[in-house]
Amino acid sequence: MQQSVFEYMQQMGHEQVVFCHDPHSGLNAIIAIHNTTLGSALGGTRLWNYNSHTDAVVDALRLSRGMTYKAAISGLNLGGGKAVIIADPAMKSEALWRRYGKFVDSLNGKYITAEDVNTSARDMEYISLETEHVTGVPEYMGGSGDPSPFTAYGVFVGMKASAKKVWGNDSLSGKKVLVQGVGHVGQYLVGHLI
Repeated sequence: MQQSVFEYMQQMGHEQVVFCHDPHSGLNAIIAIHNTTLGSALGGTRLWNYNSHTDAVVDALRLSRGMTYKAAISGLNLGGGKAVIIADPAMKSEALWRRYGKFVDSLNGKYITAEDVNTSARDMEYISLETEHVTGVPEYMGGSGDPSPFTAYGVFVGMKASAKKVWGNDSLSGKKVLVQGVGHVGQYLVGHLI
């Protein structure tokens, strides 16, 4: 027998999981809030065509817990959250994002969303039409835009720190590196490596 959502939440230490289904826009979304002890739960929204609703819930729970730890280790007064939208990425639309923005807004700032897999700064712009609880809107709107270059640079700096620990210097010259997936983050990481 599969675990229930509540059993997963208890096992992973979550505060809240919220679901939204809107047949008009095609929205099927899950927001998982792991911890808000230090502040609002911050985490991106992943758009993925999951094999099952259980897979989507488990992914949201796993990712939101990771965001709590990222915020804490970074010294941010934020908690961890994550959202997943169950959909074919080719089917995203302004209507879907605006309905999702209303869903985020219904949490009254407990969750702040951002870009993640299969989402863009343009999608965040649509969300921002319905809620102020979004980050990563396009630069022309005063936002930070795509976070991928910053994430890639953080990975690159981490690789250099690891090299220094292992080999006594931070040079990656002559080292073999495997990058699994050259999507938004991977393409910028490869740029730092070559």
